[in-house]
Amino acid sequence: MVSPKQLVGVNVEPPNAKQGEALVQIRRVGICGTDYHAFRGEQPFFQYPRVLGHELAGVVAEVSGESLGIEVGDTCAIEPYVNCGLCDACRAGLSNCCERLSVIGVHIDGGMREFLNVPMRLLHRSKKLNFDELALIETLGIGAHAVERAKVRTSDRVALVGAGPIGLAVAEFLRLLGVEMCIMEMREERRHVARSLGFYAVEESPAGQFDVVFDATGSVKAMERSFDLVATGGRLIFVGLVKSHISFDDVAFHRREMTLLASRNSRGQFPRIIRLAEEGRLEPSRWITHRATLDELPLQFDTLCDNPGVLKAMIEVN
Repeated sequence: MVSPKQLVGVNVEPPNAKQGEALVQIRRVGICGTDYHAFRGEQPFFQYPRVLGHELAGVVAEVSGESLGIEVGDTCAIEPYVNCGLCDACRAGLSNCCERLSVIGVHIDGGMREFLNVPMRLLHRSKKLNFDELALIETLGIGAHAVERAKVRTSDRVALVGAGPIGLAVAEFLRLLGVEMCIMEMREERRHVARSLGFYAVEESPAGQFDVVFDATGSVKAMERSFDLVATGGRLIFVGLVKSHISFDDVAFHRREMTLLASRNSRGQFPRIIRLAEEGRLEPSRWITHRATLDELPLQFDTLCDNPGVLKAMIEVN
């Protein structure tokens, strides 16, 4: 992507793996809201030109240095969060909040290409999962981290605003906890998908308030309205991100003694999620509604971006 609304294809030579890295042949790239926002010029922390792609799966083609158990031919999910390991956040175990965090496909060039160099520590292999499933581990990780941050109890009344892929990822981990939830989603197509997955989904908020509210919309208006859904002593978790300020009624916020939490990316979730998917307890490939090849993408991206029926588009490489 050379600038907003300008996605072009170029031919590049495969790079050589550097010490501590693996050269990965990319096979699948999931497209998410981050990519659509970048295309529109609305993504925070984004600079152009940039190669998109952070929901990634591929095959290890070459390793250099200590392999950490990774071998040529392994099929892997790629964790896109490159942290420094040295800053205060990293030393505190908060690698997802690294002061110098570089997200593949956001801060540095991503995986919408045939080959990508990846630090070995960010590769998570599986002998059971297919490329579609591996590419969606990152999305699931965001949901898993948000649920972990919220410290949800089975007795909590829980609402989830937004039934896009991130919202559905949150819903999957709430279901694993045995938590009943109400999903609120304005788009009929997404409500249909959520219901087909066994969730209760409605267009508008039912009467009453909730102990825990997750907002996965990435919409300023929706995020501001979500404050009204929180019960006294309740928690609001912002899983989505917007390039804007969020306003709320401070009197109501204090009167109900709410807790507001941010949830950024994921941290240490990939091995657990791969195990759950291998056990058949997670089936993220059911979210995929559209497909394209890497060669087709420059001509189709604008259409995917504006199509309300797109839940998850998957790009096939090679």
